[in-house]
Amino acid sequence: MPRIAYVNGAYLPLDEARVPVLDRGFLFADGIYEVTAVLGGRLVDNASHLARLERSCAEIGLTLPVTIDEITAIQHALIARNGLAEGVVYLQVTRGAADRDFVAAEGMTPTLVLFTQAKRITDSPAAAKGVAVCTLPDIRWARRDIKSVALLAQVLAKQEAHARGCFEAWMLEDGLVTEGSSSTAWILTADNRLVTRARSHKTLPGCTALAIAALAAETGLAIEERPFSLDEALAAREAFLSSASTFVLPVVSIDGAPVGDGTPGPIATRLRQLYLEFARRTAT
Repeated sequence: MPRIAYVNGAYLPLDEARVPVLDRGFLFADGIYEVTAVLGGRLVDNASHLARLERSCAEIGLTLPVTIDEITAIQHALIARNGLAEGVVYLQVTRGAADRDFVAAEGMTPTLVLFTQAKRITDSPAAAKGVAVCTLPDIRWARRDIKSVALLAQVLAKQEAHARGCFEAWMLEDGLVTEGSSSTAWILTADNRLVTRARSHKTLPGCTALAIAALAAETGLAIEERPFSLDEALAAREAFLSSASTFVLPVVSIDGAPVGDGTPGPIATRLRQLYLEFARRTAT
């Protein structure tokens, strides 16, 4: 069964899907993207992702070419056409195609592309044994709250993490952890306080992180939204990361040093289970 993608109103076999060479997403990374998880053939926390899509587009003055309801219908159509039970739906919108110029031409029609990708999420081996992270300088631009397709700094961080045998890179700025290259960073302090960054221009507002914070609060966990240092992370009882395509993954080592006893901690494990229950209960 060939994979089917959506490009500007057409459903096409993935290997036939094309965008113009002059598309500003290709030439300038002038675009926004989103990734929504799929469980049991249904979209997880999709309203939150599409709200973030609208916000990111507004921040760069990009108008979506279709309505949010139409995007949701396209997502569901792609899930059905690809027979996707578990994985993600990727969405990208760019300002469109025109002769190369830093100033966008008037009246451009935005480019909208979506495709699906099968992925093991619920029974991920990484969730059972935990993952290693390394730390790297944060070299990204100042508006990290915008989910831009300009991801070169994150690509370089991921490649370096992979070269070091790590799953993820946690990025440092002024001695403080900002976030992972494609995830939100969390620690649990010795006195059982869950710490993660507050929302600002310095980090992407994680949809999964927002849901996890609410679930954690329901269990009575104290949550502090503030920066934390690498030293704090190394001294933490537990650490974990969160993202749309991984949910919650325990972090068992940072720069080669074990976190806690070097195994997935009970809080991270519990929060993963709570998020899975939330995802299954609310998926649409």
